[in-house]
Amino acid sequence: MANKGKFLIVSVISLIALFLIVFVSIKLFGKEEAVKITDKNKSEVLANLYKDIDVKKVSAKKGQIDLNPADIASELPDINKFPISVKNSTDSYVEIFSSTEKSGTGTDGWLNEVANDFNKTNFILNGKPVSVKIRNIASGTATDYIKSGKYIPDAFTPSNELWAEIIKANNVHTELISKRIVGNVPGIVISKSKYNALMKKYGKVNAKSVIQAMSNNEFAMGYTDPYASSTGLNFLLTALNTFDSSNILSDKAEKGFENFQSNVPFTASTTIQMREAAKSGALDGFVLEYQSFQNSPDLKDSYVFTPFGLRHDSPLYALGELPKEKLDIIKKFAEFTKQEKYQNLAKKYGFNALNDYVSELKTIDGNTLSAAQKLWKVKKNGANPIAAVFVADISGSMDGEPLRRLKESLLKGQKYLGRENSIGLVTYSDNVTLNLPIAKYTTNQQSKFVGAVESLQTEGGTATFDGILVAMKMLEDEVKKNPNVRPLIFVLTDGETNQGHTLGDVKGLIKAYKTPIYTIGYNANIKVLESVSSINEAANINADSDDVVYKIKNLLNVQM
Repeated sequence: MANKGKFLIVSVISLIALFLIVFVSIKLFGKEEAVKITDKNKSEVLANLYKDIDVKKVSAKKGQIDLNPADIASELPDINKFPISVKNSTDSYVEIFSSTEKSGTGTDGWLNEVANDFNKTNFILNGKPVSVKIRNIASGTATDYIKSGKYIPDAFTPSNELWAEIIKANNVHTELISKRIVGNVPGIVISKSKYNALMKKYGKVNAKSVIQAMSNNEFAMGYTDPYASSTGLNFLLTALNTFDSSNILSDKAEKGFENFQSNVPFTASTTIQMREAAKSGALDGFVLEYQSFQNSPDLKDSYVFTPFGLRHDSPLYALGELPKEKLDIIKKFAEFTKQEKYQNLAKKYGFNALNDYVSELKTIDGNTLSAAQKLWKVKKNGANPIAAVFVADISGSMDGEPLRRLKESLLKGQKYLGRENSIGLVTYSDNVTLNLPIAKYTTNQQSKFVGAVESLQTEGGTATFDGILVAMKMLEDEVKKNPNVRPLIFVLTDGETNQGHTLGDVKGLIKAYKTPIYTIGYNANIKVLESVSSINEAANINADSDDVVYKIKNLLNVQM
């Protein structure tokens, strides 16, 4: 009898423990597995979750909009956000902006090794010991600093010469010191199965046949932001040139590009984001430099590299009206990089391959390049404009500096939204407020958006996933009215959810709707936000830095 009693007590304790485990798991992770979410039942599941949320609606008050062009210099962070990868060792030196594939770490650090050796050599020029300082900075970002006048180094070695043409067009004096300091080539990385299919249909695989296949909706590829990425800008020009080689800005080129762009799944902010999309199987191909391809064994086994566009041979330019002693240092350094020892090192790191590749594309002047970027901005969504909802955290934890930066990010970032798109605004704390219903981004909607953002104040807890659910419901209703729009969500938060639904409650639903959710974290739990964005290959931005405005500007410029 005693044993039976003990057994009964143990059984009751075990049941209680099991109940607690299940209860805690539901609290922490939600009820994702309770209902299998499919295309057929997703709307019903969303409606059931939505009805649990107390949604408050407010009338939008118009704000004063600024019609002046965006001020790039004011959006750029302090230049010291971008690291010095090699310090100067003497008082007489030059600072060189270098693209990241050669001034980073490991196999991306070729130029750093050359520069360190140069500084150790103790060259004497004009009676003084000289050295170089290298700053690691992406070519597009470097161009923004230089053309805006916010910070101009002594020299610049971008991935290709296109950026120098843009700088020239902005009245910054440039002098070509070396056309090539290290060789590289951009390309389209294509899965082997798709490569074989293209070869079978088109007889050869090159940029022209790939772009034709894209226009025919037979091939899905991604490319990077042509305002920020050397490879992305090069690909944009290659596509336009494919449609009209005599005039890349002609009506024929524009119409061809618009048709092509309608079949582009997405344009990535970064190569990393694009590669993650490729891993998921969403892409048949994407753009990449050969040096990166060479250093990626996982890609070499499954993909074929097809070169396109202008070569990426890292030209070196002197900038501004430099004194002779600085010009002499730059010339000496260019000469130093060409030594056999360093060119062999470059080969070891994946550079200086495909030397026989010659581009059919010719160098294009800076004004035409800027016009091509603007054409891309207008036509990049093809026949599918964006409908986006901004979901902003106004909980108590966002009080002070985080809310100030959130407002600044949205007020400056909204200047980069395309007029053909539609936007709405939702805020959340304990509950959710619909601040601005979705509408086309006319001057009237812009004024309402500015007014809504300016009036934001913090209060209460953090119901992040309730805010996301409301945005999803708004977008579902918008897609029913306008089936050709592409839905997007931007979440701006500190990431610490403590109210309402959980990630587990909504994860399956987000996946079923396939709506990309871009997350911007202010002093946030970045891992949680990354997990939300990764569901549908969107990007996450860490805004715990003074470059948040510039980062968000770039994100909105690409996606909106």
